[in-house]
Amino acid sequence: MLTHSTRRWLAGLGVAGAFVAASASPAVAAPAAEFDLYFEDVTVAADSAGVVRSPSVYSSESAVLNEVSVRYDYSSLAGKVTLAGESGNDCTADGEGVLLCRENGPVTVDGLYGGFFGEVVIAPTDKAAKGDTGELKISLKVAGKEASSYASQIRVGEGVDLQGGPDSTVTAAPGGKFQAPVTVFNAGTTEVDGVVAMFDTDYGIRTKERFDNCLYADDFLFACEFDEKIPASGGATATFNYELATDTYAPGREYSYAWFMTPADFEDLLGIRKEAGAEEARRGTGKTLSLKAVSAARAARAVQTDTDPSNNFSELKVEVTGKNGADLEAVGATLNGKKGAELTAALGFRNNGPATLDYLRSDSNVTYVDVTVPTGTTAVEVPVDCAPRTGSDVEWPEAGTPGASEYRCYPGPFAAAGETLTGEFTFRIDKVVANATGTIKVNVPCECDGGFYEDLKPANDVAKILVNAASGAGGGTGGGDGDGDGGSLPITGQSTGLIAGLGALLLAAGAGGYLVAKRRRTRFVA
Repeated sequence: MLTHSTRRWLAGLGVAGAFVAASASPAVAAPAAEFDLYFEDVTVAADSAGVVRSPSVYSSESAVLNEVSVRYDYSSLAGKVTLAGESGNDCTADGEGVLLCRENGPVTVDGLYGGFFGEVVIAPTDKAAKGDTGELKISLKVAGKEASSYASQIRVGEGVDLQGGPDSTVTAAPGGKFQAPVTVFNAGTTEVDGVVAMFDTDYGIRTKERFDNCLYADDFLFACEFDEKIPASGGATATFNYELATDTYAPGREYSYAWFMTPADFEDLLGIRKEAGAEEARRGTGKTLSLKAVSAARAARAVQTDTDPSNNFSELKVEVTGKNGADLEAVGATLNGKKGAELTAALGFRNNGPATLDYLRSDSNVTYVDVTVPTGTTAVEVPVDCAPRTGSDVEWPEAGTPGASEYRCYPGPFAAAGETLTGEFTFRIDKVVANATGTIKVNVPCECDGGFYEDLKPANDVAKILVNAASGAGGGTGGGDGDGDGGSLPITGQSTGLIAGLGALLLAAGAGGYLVAKRRRTRFVA
């Protein structure tokens, strides 16, 4: 099963760029729902116990799938590899070189995050030889009907064992420069022929260098490909020059993780990018960055694949010094209309900076937002990230439900300095009341993870939602017209959809671009 950290690496921009704290309760899949199935290419080491993988599915809308089965056809490698269900999975052979797996219950597929099916073990037989390659055809059925299919590659390679070097800690202020090493060791008995370092880096850590053997997106380093050979029990290292973004929050901490893999495993991981239309990072045009040999004593902890990827990581921690805070300002609206009119308002908050708030690592909300519905109106459409409130309680299972008088909203884990995050509320005027007032409040207390309680200007944490304002009455920022066609608030600053992906800017899961394109307009977005 993928850990949260791995899912973050694999989903990256698609998830982070959507600024979603939680999903709406899914509905049963409609016949019109479209599904995309993915299964990464696999390199398995000869004479090994094999690898565990699982398919993922993405949908044009949130759905609950019933009577789900996945068919794996590996007949092109029959006799050389085997597929079997991981422990607890309902899988049986369906002819030579075919495995059929049935899900024991409904499968939830979120319209943004997708869904995962049961894992399968792909293992070589004693007849497998290095260089063997074949196609794996996968098909998904839902309630007896074909829903999607995908074809990936299985190849047999040579097993090696990479190991991440020691963790490191540095100190820097926003805008400051620093250096940090990236070290990898060969913990196996076979010479490693080339290695790739893939990076999962927090928002504040940037690099201005552009090595021609590394891949970048704007100022973010994604991966570096090294051709050097590393002998058994040997190691190699490279030093990177970094700097902190001037809008890094301080004091605080920023992290970067290096994930080492063989070139073949890197190819496998990224093989589905093109299929999903994922955004590409760019290769640098500068000099080549080389690895320098180091003594293996420092290791405290052809086509090749890593047989033990659990020890392939090393951590860089940056202690951010100084003071660089943020001001979150509530964004309300002024609306005008007749009885029965339905008026839409983009409600939320603006991060006036100077610091960006990045909670992606903890996957918690940068702030919590409460909305009180204006007098004489009914909320008929509500963002799916907003739940009705009853006193101090939040009825999260009813997220996105209209008709409540108060809502608690969860805008997600990232708020860039200079940008506005809003969700669209639609209010129906049931009774015309002059200066009917509701409120929107940011930074509200919450006994939960995340939240922001060091706001530089608490005085602007509350804004009005004013309906049918009398002449001269003050209201919130934004607004709509009497026909109920409210406009979205302006967006300033960098594209958070680009910068929030960080270590996954090549979208290893391959589906990030698809997910962003399919995300709901009723979520809190920048």
